[in-house]
Amino acid sequence: MVKKLLLAALFASSLFGAETVTESVKENNVATQQEQAEDKQPLTKKELLDEKIISFIGEESYERNRDYIHINFKNVDSFYTKEHINVVKVVETLEENGLLHLFFEEPQQYEMTFHSTGDPLFFVKLMGDTLRDIGYYRYVTKESTNDGSGFEWKISLEAEYVTDPVLLRKELATRGCEIIDIVRNSATDWHYNIDTSKAHLKVYRLKSGTKKKYNRLQYAKWLDVAHIKSVNIKSHRANFWYPYIALYDSSLRLLKVIKKDEETKNLKFDLLEETRYIRVSDLYTITNIRYGLEFSPSGKR
Repeated sequence: MVKKLLLAALFASSLFGAETVTESVKENNVATQQEQAEDKQPLTKKELLDEKIISFIGEESYERNRDYIHINFKNVDSFYTKEHINVVKVVETLEENGLLHLFFEEPQQYEMTFHSTGDPLFFVKLMGDTLRDIGYYRYVTKESTNDGSGFEWKISLEAEYVTDPVLLRKELATRGCEIIDIVRNSATDWHYNIDTSKAHLKVYRLKSGTKKKYNRLQYAKWLDVAHIKSVNIKSHRANFWYPYIALYDSSLRLLKVIKKDEETKNLKFDLLEETRYIRVSDLYTITNIRYGLEFSPSGKR
């Protein structure tokens, strides 16, 4: 009888212990879940801003200059446009205060990727012109992709320093573009997300009744013809012009080509309704029109 009582007591004790362990495990699991939930709380504006700063200058530089950075970025809201970080202002502030270093110890290859939801042909032309105007003439297309998220164009170039994001932003602004975000994956890998919804080529716009003369031509001439109906082109008497003129819409889709395999001094042609740009060149070589052309636009549309 005594043995049975002892066994019953031991059994009850083991059950109580098991329940206690189970409850303890449950409590620990609940505590862990609460901690994880707390860890997943959205970052504050300041934390997001700090993360973006670190992405540009690195953690070591950030820690070394923490106090100085906090002084320059103390007005957190001023570095936001609505709910998004004004990344160009962040870069500009870092540059102005000597915190962002764009120079390499020696010339080396680096990559730039440009992303847009606009038309690929137009975007590549626009970016190519932009790069040329800030001094980059030699680069190689590494990759291009076009999917549901938009179009990406990756190029590789060699230089002593990384392209200045502030200078690039200023040049893009002259073409109606805005840099939405910049991601520095490494010192030699930069990614730009660009809004081209209001973009246009940075070319002269012909106006009805106003002549435009170019005395020297070294490259094919692009012109904006959005508001005129027809154009008369006069070639300099010293030229040997064999016209080659391409008409494009606003997305740079080719609409028509006008070409003549005979020397021409005057050429007048009408524009299709959807024509936005024309590219004027020579059928054989640009040197045939090196002494210049005069454009006389007429009509309005």
